[in-house]
Amino acid sequence: ITSCICPVLVCLCFVQRCYGAAHHGSIKVTRNQTKHVEGETEVHHRPKRGWVWNQFFVLEEHMGPDPQYVGKLHSNSDKGDGSVKYILTGEGAGTIFIIDDTTGDIHSTKSLDREQKTHYVLHAQAIDRRTNKPLEPESEFIIKVQDINDNAPKFTDGPYIVTVPEMSEMGTSVLQVTATDADDPTYGNSARVVYSILQGQPYFSVDPKTGVIRTALHNMDREAREHYSVVIQAKDMAGQVGGLSGSTTVNITLTDVNDNPPRFPQKHYQLYVPESAQVGSAVGKIKANDADTGSNADMKYTIINGDGSGVFSISTDKETREGILSLKKPLNYEKKKSYTLNIEGANTHLDFRFSHLGPFKDVTMLKIIVGDVDEPPLFTMPSYVMEVYENAKIGTAVGTVTAQDPDIANSLVRYFVVHNTEEDRYFTIDASTGTIKTAKIFDREETPWYNITVAASEIDNPGLVSHVPVGIRILDVNDNPPELAREYEIVVCENAKPGQVIQTISATDKDNSANGARFHFSLDEGLSMNPNFTLRNNEDNTASILTRRRRYSRTTQDVYYLPVLISDGGTPTLSSSSTLTIRVCACEQDGRVRTCHAEAFLSSAGLSTGALIAILLCVVILLAIVVLFITLRRSKKEPLIISEEDVRENVVTYDDEGGGEEDTEAFDITALRNPSAAEELKYRRDIRPEVKHVPRHHPSSSLDSIDVQEFIKQRLAEADLDPSVPPYDSLQTYAYEGHRSEAGSISSLDSATTHSDQDYNYLGDWGPEFKKLAELYGEIESERTT
Repeated sequence: ITSCICPVLVCLCFVQRCYGAAHHGSIKVTRNQTKHVEGETEVHHRPKRGWVWNQFFVLEEHMGPDPQYVGKLHSNSDKGDGSVKYILTGEGAGTIFIIDDTTGDIHSTKSLDREQKTHYVLHAQAIDRRTNKPLEPESEFIIKVQDINDNAPKFTDGPYIVTVPEMSEMGTSVLQVTATDADDPTYGNSARVVYSILQGQPYFSVDPKTGVIRTALHNMDREAREHYSVVIQAKDMAGQVGGLSGSTTVNITLTDVNDNPPRFPQKHYQLYVPESAQVGSAVGKIKANDADTGSNADMKYTIINGDGSGVFSISTDKETREGILSLKKPLNYEKKKSYTLNIEGANTHLDFRFSHLGPFKDVTMLKIIVGDVDEPPLFTMPSYVMEVYENAKIGTAVGTVTAQDPDIANSLVRYFVVHNTEEDRYFTIDASTGTIKTAKIFDREETPWYNITVAASEIDNPGLVSHVPVGIRILDVNDNPPELAREYEIVVCENAKPGQVIQTISATDKDNSANGARFHFSLDEGLSMNPNFTLRNNEDNTASILTRRRRYSRTTQDVYYLPVLISDGGTPTLSSSSTLTIRVCACEQDGRVRTCHAEAFLSSAGLSTGALIAILLCVVILLAIVVLFITLRRSKKEPLIISEEDVRENVVTYDDEGGGEEDTEAFDITALRNPSAAEELKYRRDIRPEVKHVPRHHPSSSLDSIDVQEFIKQRLAEADLDPSVPPYDSLQTYAYEGHRSEAGSISSLDSATTHSDQDYNYLGDWGPEFKKLAELYGEIESERTT
């Protein structure tokens, strides 16, 4: 058998072929026969037919030159004379599988792959070759592709990259790998995979059944070796000889744990720092080594003791893990030439599983040598504040600054003012003594403070310069007299009473509080006593203006002037005189100003020029609108005749202005205005009445006692009964003034023109209705008194 590739397959192929030909590969038909007996009638029995067959098998990957025998179809009707024809249809019929239509032998013409298709479904039929009639019904059967071990195991996810912590216990699981085999797992051992390790021993091992990789050694140290490459093999046929295999690579990296304490490379260090180093600057670095990485190597440095712990400080650079040494206080070589520090470096993240490998800190000693440098002069004070009086003469000494050379040589020092601003030129300094003097006369009220910068340098080394700020305060002298705090607009009411406070004034002084905070107010003593106003000093830097008269009149005098003398409390005492302007105005009873002269009223009202212009503009616009409205009214004339399209029932529209007072032909309403004149009925004059007698109704009562209501009713009845009225409604207006007042006239036209001695002050208490009358008689009284 050429298709068998090993002794085991030879046996399988032989058994399959023989058994398939004898049993599996044949289809038999059993037919009942009928005997013909002479003299007897032929009896027909129903034939029993049946296909007896099972699955066919064909080996995959057949490489022989001849087609591979699959099986045989056979019917009991076949007598071997070639009269039966076998037909094969279905999957692969005619291309992959061919049949000898005479013998029924089935062969496979191509090499099949079970991993691509596991079985084929076909249909068999036996027909009579001469009549083409079926001898057997069409039956379905399956040809199954039998597997051989032709696929090696594969790792679909490889290669692998995995990590495991260092110092892990032996047997710690690292990774599980899985290989797949495309062969049939239900037939033989073709898909039974066994794992083994080809590379990576003795550090790692693999479970042959599950593929789990584990550590094989205790305490694997990352610092000794970090990366491992492990090769895993998967072999089918349960690992037997002849099985196929595949392999993959697993790259294993040991991750770090904190199992190494920090260590300084040296136990003693020495550092040189010049005395000119600036405070806050970094003067050196130190580092302790740690074999770990990441956060396991994080470290903190501290100064635990030493005579330089107050002068130096140390911090940790998180990037480089170095200790940065900084200067906290200035160094002075002449005072101290060296310092000693004990520095500790300790891990910040500890793993207590490895505490037995500690302690996880280390200490070293650092000696700092202070270097001598040529330093600039040093002022005795970090800043100076000096004072000088204003108005002092040019060249007045303000103060002295002092600087010395801090070095052992103690060189001479030269002083000068740094001219950065214009203020620096207002002062000079003695180059040898450091005495500062004025270069101008100062006014405290203009600038009370000056800031200058003084520099000092060594004569032997002018390049070494130090600076110091100097503040100069200008002291005050009493050189400014006091003055009123503002311009006062004082108003006195015409009805003011004696002793009434009409204004409170205050003063200000440009000098400071020591020379002008206390003010005294008084009237000018060189003038005679003022009969109209007086001044009261309130002793709180204010004064009150009071009236001395009972009444004031605008018509007599509308403006008064009051000179006021103001003096301060400084040394020497300074004073100034100011004149207050007092205006007389008409006021309400509660003291509110009602009116003054035009200038005073507008000023007190606070109306600016722009506001006045706006008011005048509004008035002009209103006048223009009124003129335009009147013009349009006069030019508009509506027609008296209604348009034919405008249909209204019983409404007649007309526009008749009439002739005014001179029109004597219109209504005569004299009788309506005075019922006393209605002795007889007067006809209407706007139309011509017909010649017809109308009965008249005479009033039953006398004319002196006639009732207006009755009179109107009477006129209404006459209008209703008048046949000469027009056919439209008319409006009649009645205005009745009434009878003469019994009190007579209250007009002042006939009053006497002589003055009376009567006091009219009570008119002011009658209310706003008699305000004008009270003002009129008040002015007359004031003029008579004056």
